[in-house]
Amino acid sequence: MAAARENALSNVQPLREELTERELRVQLAAAYRIFHHFGWPELIYGHITVRVPGPEHHFLINPFGLMYHEVTASNLVKIDLDGNIVEPSNYPVNPAGFIIHSAIHGAAEDAHCVMHTHTTAGMAVAAMECGLRPVSFPAIMLHDRIAYHDFEGVATRLDERERLAENLGDKKVMILRNHGLLSVGKTVAEAFAWLYTAERACQVQVAAMQSGTPLIEPSEAIQIQHANGIDEVNAEVGFGTRDFAALMRLMDDKDPSYRN
Repeated sequence: MAAARENALSNVQPLREELTERELRVQLAAAYRIFHHFGWPELIYGHITVRVPGPEHHFLINPFGLMYHEVTASNLVKIDLDGNIVEPSNYPVNPAGFIIHSAIHGAAEDAHCVMHTHTTAGMAVAAMECGLRPVSFPAIMLHDRIAYHDFEGVATRLDERERLAENLGDKKVMILRNHGLLSVGKTVAEAFAWLYTAERACQVQVAAMQSGTPLIEPSEAIQIQHANGIDEVNAEVGFGTRDFAALMRLMDDKDPSYRN
């Protein structure tokens, strides 16, 4: 454990996308524990997935029926883009998770990790006709980086996959109307950073709107400058890399069983 901590503190390279399946399993399991830590699960529902190395586009998803704090590297389920479990597992997968996540993994080569939540703030903004407004530091970070997908009921129909992928396009965050938030990234760390940014933006918007006072929205030029400036700051090591490494250390301190 000490060696893992030292590695996370001194070298961010292991959190990039050139990882073994085992390393990706550990990162994905850590992400589930981090979601639990922040209070983002919806009981046994909601999903985080990551694509494993290889041409098959296989990806890992949580075992349906387990709480997020029960997910470990070894009990993650590997499935293909058709939802078939491709390695022995004691658990099924949630069809809704397969539909949403396979749509993104199958359409975008660099969408290695996909995260989806049903948080109160995320669902609240997803229900607002105005969508996410540029009224806070994290919201303005997302200028021109958010897509929207209209609600079609529970995601169990295969034909919705095409619309999900089309609506996302090249964006990093998508607000699923009347549903919740979704993010994508080349790494688990990047997808988490986008989702955390969107979640914080939603939290602030909900709180600010409750005040009943007019909200300030910076000019378009300032929004562009802010979002592009953040991208430049994060370009050196990758968006979220250091943040996710720090959160993995926190999970190690709380309960390292996710690595099993």
